[in-house]
Amino acid sequence: MFRWLIVVFLALVLLNGLTPWLQRLGFGRLPGDFRFKVFGREFFVPLTTTIILSMVAAAIAKFV
Repeated sequence: MFRWLIVVFLALVLLNGLTPWLQRLGFGRLPGDFRFKVFGREFFVPLTTTIILSMVAAAIAKFV
């Protein structure tokens, strides 16, 4: 269980570091990525981006 926590933490750190680069490529602005404001706070739900990045990760894992 501890190993999975480390893997998830490292994946989140990596994704957070790559976010500006991915936004320049258009991720986060795809149809299906939702941004909305509620009570002055902005929320972001990247459904389409998550699906695409998941498919890319699965393809890389298949070839490795």
